[in-house]
Amino acid sequence: RGWGEQLKDFLLEMTGDLAFSMLGAIPGLITVLAIVIIARFINHLAKMFFDRVERGWVYVRWVDRDTARPTRRITTVVIWLFALAMAYPYLPGAQTNAFKGLSVLLGLMVSIGASSIVAQAASGLILMYSRAFRAGEYVRVGEQEGTVRELGMFATRLATITGEELILPNSHILGQTTHNLSRMSAGGYAIDTTVTIGYDTPWRQVHAILQEAADRTAPIRKSPAPYVIQTALSDFYVEYRLVARADADKPRPTVMSELHANILDAFNEHGVQIMSPHYRADPDEPKIVPAAQWFATPATAPELPEKTSA
Repeated sequence: RGWGEQLKDFLLEMTGDLAFSMLGAIPGLITVLAIVIIARFINHLAKMFFDRVERGWVYVRWVDRDTARPTRRITTVVIWLFALAMAYPYLPGAQTNAFKGLSVLLGLMVSIGASSIVAQAASGLILMYSRAFRAGEYVRVGEQEGTVRELGMFATRLATITGEELILPNSHILGQTTHNLSRMSAGGYAIDTTVTIGYDTPWRQVHAILQEAADRTAPIRKSPAPYVIQTALSDFYVEYRLVARADADKPRPTVMSELHANILDAFNEHGVQIMSPHYRADPDEPKIVPAAQWFATPATAPELPEKTSA
């Protein structure tokens, strides 16, 4: 019976302490609730503001439309971290050693396990704020190329001509040279291809043939006009590069295939071989172009000014 009385007193005392602790925690919980409500309200205002910036309804100098979304995400994280720091002292048991030890353990686990995640997120933010590319643009990253479907915080998704979706980690993209083939083309993309022709073919003729092939390729724009440059004078041949702009009606690989087909047809029609000769000995005749053949078909000679008699 004595033990029963002691157990009853212990249970009553513990129940009373628990009730008083719960009553004492109510003001702190109310404070935490108020902090959460205020944080949600501020976050909602920030979201509305950045959404309007992203849609172009609001213009501010310090944030661009392309960077409005990542800035909103960063602002959301900062608001809730600040709210957590303010609410932490008011949580029940926050001052106990057990709670502090658990907080330290969780922080250590996050620090060790999330290092790669933080690196990917940092790379994503760098890509977003550098505005290297945006959704819908055609890019080449290293040996991979495709249309950007999504620039995320941790990875970027590219759609290829073969119907594949490439998922590239942002840290990988940051370490590669990125070619944006759409940014300077006003809704289209850049087209370029290279051919190597021997020195015995007039360069003016090669220019005219390549431009003729570009004119036959429907998606290639007439303005700005395609142009050809000599990019190298190698030991055995000249390297020519055709540069043009194309509309985005067709995928870039499809336009490139059509352009290459037209280049083959144009060179065949004019009897010019697409070859890169290599010599083991000096040829019997020098590989030069006589002046009479400088403007071989389809090249056209410039009109000479008429001489006036004195």
